[in-house]
Amino acid sequence: MEDTSYNPKKIESIVQKYWIKNKTFSVIEDETKQKFYCLPMIPYPSGKLHMGHVRNYTISDVISRYQRMLGKNVLQPIGWDAFGLPAEETAIKKNISPHEWTLKNISIMKKQLQSLGFSYDWNREITTCQPEYYRWEQLFFIKLFKKNLVYKKKTIVNWCSTDNTVLANEQAQDGKCWRCGSNVTFKKISQWFIKITAYVEELLNDLKLLNNWPKEVISMQKNWIGKSKGIKIKCIIHNNNYFLDIYTTKPETIMDITFFAISMHHPLIYNLLKKNDKINQFLKNNIDILSTDFKNSNNLFGINTNLFVLHPITKTKIPLWITNYVRHDYATGAIMAVPNHNKIDYSFAKLYDIPIKAIFSKKTNQNIKKNINLINSVQLNNFTVKKVRQKIIKILIKKKIAKLYICYKIKDWCISRQRYWGAPIPMVINDKDNILPVPEKELPIILPQYIHKNKCIKSLKLYTKWMHTKINGNKVIRESDTFDTFMESSWYYARYTNPHLNTDILDSKSTKYWLPVDQYIGGIEHAVMHLIYFRFYHKLLRDFGYVDSAEPVKKLICQGMVVIDSFYIRRKNGNKKWLSPSKLNIIRNKDGKITQVYKKNCSDKIIYAGKIKMSKSKNNGIDPHYIINQYGADTLRLFLMFAAPIHKSLNWDSRSIIGMHRFLNKMWNFIYKNNIKNINNKSKYVLYDQDRIQYKLNNTIINVTNDIQNTNSYNTAIAHIIKFFNYIENTYNKNQINKNNLKKSLECIIKMMYPFTPHICFILWKKIRGDKYCIDTEKWPSINKHLIIKNTSIIVIQINGKKRNIVKIKNNLPKKEVINLVNNIQNMKKYFHKKNIKKIIYIPNKIINFVL
Repeated sequence: MEDTSYNPKKIESIVQKYWIKNKTFSVIEDETKQKFYCLPMIPYPSGKLHMGHVRNYTISDVISRYQRMLGKNVLQPIGWDAFGLPAEETAIKKNISPHEWTLKNISIMKKQLQSLGFSYDWNREITTCQPEYYRWEQLFFIKLFKKNLVYKKKTIVNWCSTDNTVLANEQAQDGKCWRCGSNVTFKKISQWFIKITAYVEELLNDLKLLNNWPKEVISMQKNWIGKSKGIKIKCIIHNNNYFLDIYTTKPETIMDITFFAISMHHPLIYNLLKKNDKINQFLKNNIDILSTDFKNSNNLFGINTNLFVLHPITKTKIPLWITNYVRHDYATGAIMAVPNHNKIDYSFAKLYDIPIKAIFSKKTNQNIKKNINLINSVQLNNFTVKKVRQKIIKILIKKKIAKLYICYKIKDWCISRQRYWGAPIPMVINDKDNILPVPEKELPIILPQYIHKNKCIKSLKLYTKWMHTKINGNKVIRESDTFDTFMESSWYYARYTNPHLNTDILDSKSTKYWLPVDQYIGGIEHAVMHLIYFRFYHKLLRDFGYVDSAEPVKKLICQGMVVIDSFYIRRKNGNKKWLSPSKLNIIRNKDGKITQVYKKNCSDKIIYAGKIKMSKSKNNGIDPHYIINQYGADTLRLFLMFAAPIHKSLNWDSRSIIGMHRFLNKMWNFIYKNNIKNINNKSKYVLYDQDRIQYKLNNTIINVTNDIQNTNSYNTAIAHIIKFFNYIENTYNKNQINKNNLKKSLECIIKMMYPFTPHICFILWKKIRGDKYCIDTEKWPSINKHLIIKNTSIIVIQINGKKRNIVKIKNNLPKKEVINLVNNIQNMKKYFHKKNIKKIIYIPNKIINFVL
């Protein structure tokens, strides 16, 4: 006897094998079809998927499957961002090669992705640590070098002493390493840069093209680029032949200067103060410290140089200070300090008892109003701020000591990393100390074989035989730095269009067909790292003729985090020991609030930390494989899309997982175990009953389509489908639906569920339509325009507050006519037989309720 029970593990394995065998989701360019390129951000092969991964990839897969059902030629590729510090650190600990470790992790994660039924074109799989990928990156770098778009120079960089490598500015946010969280310091070394600043105006202006990107990302990129307009002023240093260039966006405050400040790396220090022992000691103690939070005055420090700068207008002598809050890499590295109008200047002045001067007639709280007059400003007294600004700029430019100046926070992209596990930079130094690119015929430059014995091997400099080589018979020394891994993830999307091309970086015919990406999915944490580099690299590729669009992506979705109730205990040393929620006994009240938490053989007090992001460090992750084994991939996919709007945080709730599984089981049992062909069809039906079913079906298709296509409201789309299924099941149980309406309704339900739960829908489709039919090639349910009547409404008929019927009426029909209509409905008469109507409540176009 055939087993008709819902067995996710069994059916999902069958369906996945079918997809792999038939290469169902492999695509080629097809000019007869509209293309749709859907792309989740490339994963790092850490060895195990976490729920954040699964949510990201589920969103992408739902969109891809839906677009295929619209008849589009859909590309959804996958690959591996395979270089990076985690693999290298793990390799050091385990005494194996990073390459071996990475490929092992890829194998594990590939099986995990396949177990979730994602519709990837596996023929296009790429691995960025393989030479067949990064050789083209090396070639493109050489092209950039020849166009003077890359350079090497000795400069002050952000340094992570834990990872022993340089960090780009974007990777050293808030003074912490973006990867390990360690404090970042400054270090002066020779590094390679790509001239992102050459494209800064285009990067800024083209944000206007990104209408379908989250506003938060646009705002973050604008702030990171940090364009400002001001003036650069050349100030005289008293009793010296040196000048100090300062930059300000508020020249109207120039009469309020009480001190000048320079960064701890300003060239002036080495020119005028190099023999000052006190300053040298101060710099020795503090120069490597990188601070970014100056709201707390405890983070501020500085030293008086005992030099004076002449005020550019009054020629008054004003003290010059060295401070830690002036950035060496922004504008001129020197500022005019105006404590009355800048909170950090004010805190610093208070800290060191520097006088504070007031020049405006009213207190401004740092926000200067244009109609306030100046005081204590000699020839500028009684002028408004607006007029003072214009007058000061005019005076300074006339004196030939100032000019209008545009400044940006963003700096050229530092792409050098002092690590082994990365793509070698294809440059060499000859015996005349000239930097030269490696000839194209020598590419790819492959890493030397990894040394296991020495656990300190983290730099290519230690591979002396590899470092010293010959090119064209001449002795050269290879570049020892490797590329920042963001290099690999900045162009992978374009390589997917023809990943096995072995004659060039990209195939312009393929990129013209597939690019730009129609839908990109990833976390908002990538807004000012990956997504800026990503946009910049696309413009470089365009200028070299490989792509023909201005931006790489049309639409961006930033999914929310997956959060979960988290717990810890305090160790004796005060540190937190995080406990896995799955190993705790958690008691809740009827409202779901936690009332008690305990663990066997644990006497320590367990502290509730609230709902926080799932992570290894917090020991609060839920293994997707565990959920798949217990409930199936379809249940997990459905839960992740239903539990919250995709841009919001998702609260992990095992009870909702069970609820989703019950629904799929119910749908399976209803369709699979009931013989639809032999459904009793002898009942007599009133015409509007069948119209009601058709209307509800059509309305459901409209709502679900709108939720998926226009608003990305996947949770409400699922809710509409579930509601309609429950209605059909209830109608069937009451023998109030004929065979044709039932079959059509169920077919549409399966089609609409398919993007979310493809495995169960694959099997149920064959059950309803026959073994030769495959849902993978079916079209999205069509909308019946004849059932969309704008001048009518569907109202609910209630008896004592209980729904008894639904009827279609003209909009804004008078109450009296609605009552007459209800009285003429045959199957409503039984409710009024020998009953008195006490009250009638009518909400136009929605509800009429008879209180008997």
